[in-house]
Amino acid sequence: MPSPSTLERAPVHIPFTDAQLHAVLSPLRRHLHQHPEVGFQEHATSQFVRDWLKHQGFEIHSPLAGTGFFVEIEGAQPGPAVGYRADMDALPIQDAKDVRYASKTPGIAHLCGHDAHMTIACGVALLLREAADRLHGTVRVFFQPNEESSPSGAPVMIQEGVLDGLHAAYCVHVDPTIAVGRFGVKEGALTAGTSPFIVRIESGQAGHSARPHETVDTVWLATQIMTQFYQLAGRVTDARKTAVITVCRLRAGEALNAIPGEVEFGGTLRCTDAETLTYLREKMRRVAGSMAALYGADVDVDYADRLPPVINTHDETQTVREAAATTFGAEAVREIPVPSMGGEDFAFYLERVPGAMVRIGTASGRETRYPLHHARFDIDETALALGARLMSEVLIRDLEKRAA
Repeated sequence: MPSPSTLERAPVHIPFTDAQLHAVLSPLRRHLHQHPEVGFQEHATSQFVRDWLKHQGFEIHSPLAGTGFFVEIEGAQPGPAVGYRADMDALPIQDAKDVRYASKTPGIAHLCGHDAHMTIACGVALLLREAADRLHGTVRVFFQPNEESSPSGAPVMIQEGVLDGLHAAYCVHVDPTIAVGRFGVKEGALTAGTSPFIVRIESGQAGHSARPHETVDTVWLATQIMTQFYQLAGRVTDARKTAVITVCRLRAGEALNAIPGEVEFGGTLRCTDAETLTYLREKMRRVAGSMAALYGADVDVDYADRLPPVINTHDETQTVREAAATTFGAEAVREIPVPSMGGEDFAFYLERVPGAMVRIGTASGRETRYPLHHARFDIDETALALGARLMSEVLIRDLEKRAA
């Protein structure tokens, strides 16, 4: 927790009042919410945000990863550079909310809050420019495509240089389990590393359901491999290192009296540390291969691109705590006790530089407590100004520490 001396420091003075900032940011978020686009297709989204920032007087640096871009805010004082990331893509899910700003694009909606993330990032840029006299160095605010699907946009952004010259990176994620005005922080693993997998079982021929002994029962073999997978976490891995293997899809034959010659099933492996993730990937492959050899089938295990866990570093997490407690009071800091088993590609940035992801509380009633990815997901827009104010203070403090 912050030291008393740290908490006594005055928060950053910004000319914007919360009401004024809300009036600027809410229409931006609502436009983005009405016009969602999926990953790597965020052309109109990117253009709208770039135009909005240009209108505010910012110079745009683009393109990165197709639709990505960044702006930089230089402080009055010399110093290093840090980054702040926002993701731009929406989900392929129909919006079910009955609100004026509901998605106008059938089958696509911002149900993970990336519209809010972009809006908060724009607010951060505005606030940092107003507080340039306190800024010891440069902040790069960057907008990334395709966080939701794999392969995601973060590795492409990194490959094309978005982290060049940066000493740290931060971002936020909206959280409908936390009340507005509260901010979730956690040092160490905040999310799980994930690895989607597909297992294909082939026997070369179909068989009669009355005589399974005359062929390879591919469906039965698939269930045996699934059962072996489910027994791995906590038996061949340290139970103190969280891991979960979940099968979510099974595809087999059509006939009710024929054993199919091919079966496919798939799901995700999730772990809170990269070492366990790598170990279980290999163990699953070996288990499937052993079962295939035992029963005379061909089994192949394919993994999609690995997504590492988000690991918040100590100093940067402490900077978030200090900024939240100073700006909003100690009660605004909510310590997250356990990591989420969801994945987040901000993890790729934190493999290169220190930093932290912050959970922004967005709940204030029933309509803002639907979970992420729910068809009725929505936020209390009060969180937009609060999130921007917090993260501008975080970035100012980070640079002050590095300059010192």
